[in-house]
Amino acid sequence: MSDKSRYFEPIARSAGFGPEPGNPTLVARKVDAAAKQRVPKASTKSPTPLPPGQNRVDKLPVMDIGHRPLLATRDWTLTWGGLCDKPGTLDWTAFNRLGSEDRVNDIHCVTGWSRTDNRWRGVPFPNLVNLAGPQPAATHAIIKSHDGYGTALALEDLVRTDVLLATHWDGAPLERNHGGPMRLVVPHLYFWKSAKWVKQVWFTQGDPGGYWENRGYHHRGDPWKEQRFG
Repeated sequence: MSDKSRYFEPIARSAGFGPEPGNPTLVARKVDAAAKQRVPKASTKSPTPLPPGQNRVDKLPVMDIGHRPLLATRDWTLTWGGLCDKPGTLDWTAFNRLGSEDRVNDIHCVTGWSRTDNRWRGVPFPNLVNLAGPQPAATHAIIKSHDGYGTALALEDLVRTDVLLATHWDGAPLERNHGGPMRLVVPHLYFWKSAKWVKQVWFTQGDPGGYWENRGYHHRGDPWKEQRFG
C-alpha cells in the first residue's frame, strides 16, 4: 500500500466511509497499466474530435471495481460533511427537489473509449455545493460510493454547470450497472472521476486522492492533456 493510500484511508474512515474493496484481477491490471504508463492507441475515426488515444464507442461500457450495489430509492440517502457550514443528509425525494436539469456531453475513459452525445438528467453539483456552504479552507471534495469506491476532485472542477449528480441517461432512469439510482458525471475529466452509486460528499482541505489516484493514476485526469497517470 502506498503512502498516499494510507493517507486516504484515515480521512475516508473519519467521513464515515468503509474500506476500499475491489476485483483483484481488475485492480492488478489497471495498476500495471499505470506502472508501465501504458497509453491506448486510437484505431478508429470519429466525426467528433476526440482526445488523444481515444476510440469512439456506441454503447456505454460497464466499468466498476467488481461490486454493483442494488439500491432502492426508498432507502437511498446522500450525506455530506467535512469543511462545510451546513452538513446534512437528503432522502431521494428531498434530493430531487434540488432541481433537475438536462445536459448533453461527451465522456472519455482512461482505458481508451469515448462515447459522444450522452443525454443526462440530474441535479447540478453546484446546487449541492450551495446547500452545503463549503468553508474557505475547503479545496476539494471526496466522493464516496456504496461499492466502497472513492475519488477526490478539486471544487473548481465540481462547481461547473455541466457537472451533474445524474439520475437519468439517454431518456431513462440510470440502470444499476451504470450507477443507478444516482451517479456523478464530470464530463471534462476522465470517467473514473464520475463515481457511480454516490452516497457521500466530504469537503476537505487538500487532495488526498482516491481509489485509482492512489494506485498510480493522475489526480486530476484531463483527457485533452492525457493526464492518465500520476
